[in-house]
Amino acid sequence: MKAVYGREKGKRDVEFAKRMDRFGEGIFSVLLGMKKEQLAQGRHVVDLSVGTPNIPPAQHVIDALVSAAQDRGNYVYAISDTSELQDAVAVWYRRRYGVEVDPRREVVSLLGSQEGLAHIALSVVDEGETVLVPDPCYPVFGGGPLIAGAKLWYMPQRRENGYIIDLAEIPEEVARAAKLMVVSYPNNPTTAIAPDSFYLDLIAFARKYGIIVLHDNAYSELVFDGGSCGSFLRFPGAKEVGVEFNSLSKTYGLAGARVGFCIGNREVVSMLSTLKSNMDYGMFLPVQKAAIAAVTGDQSCVAATRRAYQDRRDILCDGLTAIGWPVERSRATMFVWAKLPGGRTDDQAFAQELLAKTGVLMTPGSAFGPSGRGYLRIALVQDEPEMRRAIEAIKSSGLLK
Repeated sequence: MKAVYGREKGKRDVEFAKRMDRFGEGIFSVLLGMKKEQLAQGRHVVDLSVGTPNIPPAQHVIDALVSAAQDRGNYVYAISDTSELQDAVAVWYRRRYGVEVDPRREVVSLLGSQEGLAHIALSVVDEGETVLVPDPCYPVFGGGPLIAGAKLWYMPQRRENGYIIDLAEIPEEVARAAKLMVVSYPNNPTTAIAPDSFYLDLIAFARKYGIIVLHDNAYSELVFDGGSCGSFLRFPGAKEVGVEFNSLSKTYGLAGARVGFCIGNREVVSMLSTLKSNMDYGMFLPVQKAAIAAVTGDQSCVAATRRAYQDRRDILCDGLTAIGWPVERSRATMFVWAKLPGGRTDDQAFAQELLAKTGVLMTPGSAFGPSGRGYLRIALVQDEPEMRRAIEAIKSSGLLK
């Protein structure tokens, strides 16, 4: 691929990596550009696109971070996880999920789940090998394997199946070729929660075909209406076939601090640890201290965060439904998965029209895969007054007539 870089006299064209042909500009960068255009025109934008939490950490977590940041000795390379952090994760998984974890062999930190999702395929698959990913799914689920040169096979998450993957639909030849599969419930973007029976089938499927499972569990604490969700690792045989990613971004408000963990199968954890040892110098020590405070300290902040997202969900879903856009209440996550109103099917065109006429920014469902067409993902990342402002703007725009 030749860049239009050196058209000036005396400069040569630059040839970039062919792997970049697999990628366009990230959807959230595109949406940010659209938002900036509106702001430059002096318009107010209610941004419900990117899942950027606006609920800050609890004070004891901030205090731990600030105290550690004042220690001049904490500005060295961390290199690896401290034993204190590893032990804290093991305690967290035992207390919260009922899962026993070996803190030295079954835990490695991530600089946010996004980093781990982007890189883990490099330690598992070779060029041309097959990775199974959900459709629709969070973009990096496929983007990470593409960086590794993998071939993607999409596992449909259909509305009629409650957005739960039907493993029986995966062709025998695809299953035999697959090296890695990515699964995530509660699900972003569909907000679905998988029943226990799915995980039992998943473990049996992975064992039969020799597939490594990566379960992303970023939203297990954001389950609404009195529901609950556990860990993939609590099921018999789970550690034999895979790992779980967990994150402190949404649950504890540490999104910008970038804290995640890969937990489970020792061989997978070891390989990812080896890869990361060649790519980064570990998590900033004050951030490790904040993570420890989050998972071992007072957990009342988790319930408060959950209530805040549920309240926002109720305001948004009920408000949109009342003005003529029927939107189901999500069962979990910090998102709403909304079918386009009025029989529309072009989610990208509707998202652009919505922004232009109302100043409300949402993410087109097709950004999450082919099955996302005809939907918008709405992030519950604004306070209640902004949510109501968005509803009123949509109501008065005439878009729903």
